[in-house]
Amino acid sequence: MKLPLTTGEAEAWLLDDNELQVICEALPEMPEAVADDQRAAYRRRRAFAAHSGQLTIQVVAILAANIGGACPHLQPDLRCGIYERRPLVCRIYPAEINPFRELQTAAKACPPEAWSQERPLLRHHGELVDAHLRTLIREYRDRDAQDAERRRRLCAALGLDHAAIADEGFVVYSPSRSQWRRALAVSAEVLGPDAPAAPWHLVTNRRATLADLTTRAADIVARRATDALAGPAPAWEFLSFLADDL
Repeated sequence: MKLPLTTGEAEAWLLDDNELQVICEALPEMPEAVADDQRAAYRRRRAFAAHSGQLTIQVVAILAANIGGACPHLQPDLRCGIYERRPLVCRIYPAEINPFRELQTAAKACPPEAWSQERPLLRHHGELVDAHLRTLIREYRDRDAQDAERRRRLCAALGLDHAAIADEGFVVYSPSRSQWRRALAVSAEVLGPDAPAAPWHLVTNRRATLADLTTRAADIVARRATDALAGPAPAWEFLSFLADDL
């Protein structure tokens, strides 16, 4: 499981000696004709500007707790060991933060009784019933947008420069704890103008995407999802939503 975190939550997660990753996706800058696309606007609000070859792009970098089994804060009696400071995503679950993602109860790790009629109603006519829950979701979205510039500096400090195409998959980086500590310290300081931004490489396993981005002079990496981790460090993994088509 990969648990999205705000920058402050990521720092606390690391202090607890837990694993932290960066999940990267990107979308090309949209033509004016589709600039009002609400899904793209939602991504742009969370993104920072960058370039790939001659193509202007928006990069969404998600800081995520990497949990390979039970949460490290789950106590033997199944209580949360950090309940009072648990991440916003945990407070919001099982509701969705993404306004374009429908709540699918079958996809949630909740016991069947959580959806019984005896439980408080979560949604009514597609809208969340709980006002506090709606407030938490707005808070997460606002923090996510406010953190975008800090995440840009984090990616630069960590040397991250690969991203999957939005809706095709993710590129996942797993920096070491020492790399994280240094990058978090460096990215927290804004001492003056940044060095020129490094170009980003767009990763795809789709033939049509490869052809389209080639005509737009982007810097592209054609990669099958079944390939091993890419190197050299910082190594990354490509998680594709789609079957390989290369």
